[in-house]
Amino acid sequence: MRKIGVLTSGGDAPGMNAAIRSVVRMALSSGMEVCGIRRGYTGLITGQFESMTARSVSDILHRGGTILQSSRCPEFCKQEGVLKGIERARKEGIEGIVVIGGDGSFRGACALSLAGMPTIGIPGTIDNDIGCTELTIGFDTALNTVKDAIDKIRDTAQSHERCSVIEVMGRDAGYIAAYVAIACGAEAAIIPENPYDFEQDIIKPIVDGKKRGKENNLIVVAEGVGGSVELAERIEKATGIETRATILGHIQRGGSPTVNDRMLASRMGIHAVKLLSEGIGNRTVAIKNNVIVDYDILEGLDMKKTMPQDIMNMAKILSL
Repeated sequence: MRKIGVLTSGGDAPGMNAAIRSVVRMALSSGMEVCGIRRGYTGLITGQFESMTARSVSDILHRGGTILQSSRCPEFCKQEGVLKGIERARKEGIEGIVVIGGDGSFRGACALSLAGMPTIGIPGTIDNDIGCTELTIGFDTALNTVKDAIDKIRDTAQSHERCSVIEVMGRDAGYIAAYVAIACGAEAAIIPENPYDFEQDIIKPIVDGKKRGKENNLIVVAEGVGGSVELAERIEKATGIETRATILGHIQRGGSPTVNDRMLASRMGIHAVKLLSEGIGNRTVAIKNNVIVDYDILEGLDMKKTMPQDIMNMAKILSL
């Protein structure tokens, strides 16, 4: 291939810039030109292209968000939108595309490949909910952001002997909630994957902790479960302990990526370009047992990711 494009789509995640940088520099070192596609699939359809050089991606490794920006593009959900995007890309001389994003972005990447444009997906989402990969770009940074926020909230909870209900991101996946519950010593992690019993899973640990002299409590709730404000009210009514809810929201998406996310993004970007240089498309890059691998995109999307039971057992044991 002589020229490839790179875009970011869907929700942003820390480490996307590191992936863009890796794609650009690997492609340039392989003798290919690189075209940055701004605003995701919207930019592909409307022709928002810019030539990228080694200098274009200098000083972005440490930055959160995405320098190429992102957007939602309903038009790309239709075949005519996909074909329009391919037509625009071909006029620009683009022969292959790297898409950095989550499962919705991967469906677009698959549609591009099936319509004749070789495309590779790189998993970038803080939710860590792509079934074929053990880790997604942005997950580790989001965990550390939430950990820092909870540690600060706990200081206030300790001072006032309160219970804190913290709602974190994760519409369909509770990985952020489960991991930070363990890392921050929560009494419970409430996630979409597991049904919970209000009395046994929330009230009992709080009451038992109070009997042992515990002066503050923490419940972590994934946004897919939601209702954190109402849950806080129920807890206060059931225990008599002053309870406050905090919804962390989009603070979790921003910030400088961790070393782990920068490394993961860099490794995945290099692998994506290697695939395109061999004329291979319709693949998603993944990491398994610390090895970078790739799968057919449809196969990868069909893989189901379930919360390991040992993680939930660990959370329960360590909450005692």
